[in-house]
Amino acid sequence: MRFNSLCVLGLGYIGLPTASTFATHGLQVIGVDVDRRVVDVLRNGEIHIQEPGLRTLVQAAFRSGKLSVEEAPSPADAFIIAVPTPITKDKRADLTYVQAAAESIHPVLRAGNLVVLESTSPPRTTVDLVRPILEQSGLRAGQDFFLAYSPERVLPGKILHELIENARVIGGIDEASACAGRDLYSAFVRGDILLTDATTAEMVKLMENTYRDVNIAIANEFSRLGQSFGVDIWQAIAMANLHPRVKILRPGPGVGGHCISVDPWFLVEAAPEISALIRQARLVNDGQPAVVVDLVRSALGPLEGKRIAALGLSYKADVDDLRESPALEVVEQLVHAGGVVVTWEPFVPDHQVPGSTPAASLEQALQDAEAVLLLVDHTQFKEIEPAWAADHTPARTIIDTRGVWSRSAWGEAGFRVITLGVGLQDA
Repeated sequence: MRFNSLCVLGLGYIGLPTASTFATHGLQVIGVDVDRRVVDVLRNGEIHIQEPGLRTLVQAAFRSGKLSVEEAPSPADAFIIAVPTPITKDKRADLTYVQAAAESIHPVLRAGNLVVLESTSPPRTTVDLVRPILEQSGLRAGQDFFLAYSPERVLPGKILHELIENARVIGGIDEASACAGRDLYSAFVRGDILLTDATTAEMVKLMENTYRDVNIAIANEFSRLGQSFGVDIWQAIAMANLHPRVKILRPGPGVGGHCISVDPWFLVEAAPEISALIRQARLVNDGQPAVVVDLVRSALGPLEGKRIAALGLSYKADVDDLRESPALEVVEQLVHAGGVVVTWEPFVPDHQVPGSTPAASLEQALQDAEAVLLLVDHTQFKEIEPAWAADHTPARTIIDTRGVWSRSAWGEAGFRVITLGVGLQDA
């Protein structure tokens, strides 16, 4: 099949790069977002998210005349749903945005169209939720229009590269729908395009992130055991990983981002009676911020009135993505315990965690601190020289939750160094 026009619903971390990439590869693309602020920002030539190379790509797409942005979908040859699927407080998938996107498509759906759901979703969302909504148009999926699921599988910070180079899984409600999806994405995908059914494709995405979540959970549990036994867990993991069949990931203050910290719960929700391991891994990782707060408390004593500089709020290094970030939870718990917390997040400098104070610079965050808490291993933070820090803060206690600061170097500069997974043996 040949597709000339495309409508992409949701212009966030996935939708905007996807829409722009299709536009720069020749399709006429309408990007849709219900947030008027997002639409206005894009129309003014700016972007609302940070991703290397994205500004240049988006501007090129607009200059080509192939990309426009609207608040509602218009008729097109194909539609991609790339809206958020957040998790509720009771750890269930919130499919409100997916439902609303599908409902906005069916009035403009035409025979021969292709609809692709990219939003990460519990198994059977495509066939049990999206399909019935689209069929309210009077058209039948698999007979009158094509319907498929194709999960995004990209890493923030590398989205533009991986969008093109990574393998693409496309699951159709039937073989013809999968093939139609292949024809659409072959406009720019250089990686292998693998065809399957929609529910298998949904499962693949959840499996990938659940696998990583379980691996991180065992690393975090190892870090707790290391603290208990007086073992340097970073050294122990490095040694264990020399085994050719072992690859333990790194512990930290928890797991964040919209994928790894969320997707496993979709499987638990769908089949709670047969997903005990997945659930337990999620509980371990969700409990890691409390472990960090206990580590801070063990270093400083009662936290009431203690001045703490918290470095980093994003869910991972060198990105501006705060979604589900464990650093936010750590700061919230410190504030709740009475800590006076000043934060510095260089990629989102104005973000304020309730009860804390965002600093205007690293220097300002450090200037009155009694302790420095590293929550995100941004390059800027990894490159801090201990001697420089000693000149810029009265704090002489540092707590490293990422295992990136040299204990010997910081110790020589006069700091008491406490590292997650090593505990207070250096105190």
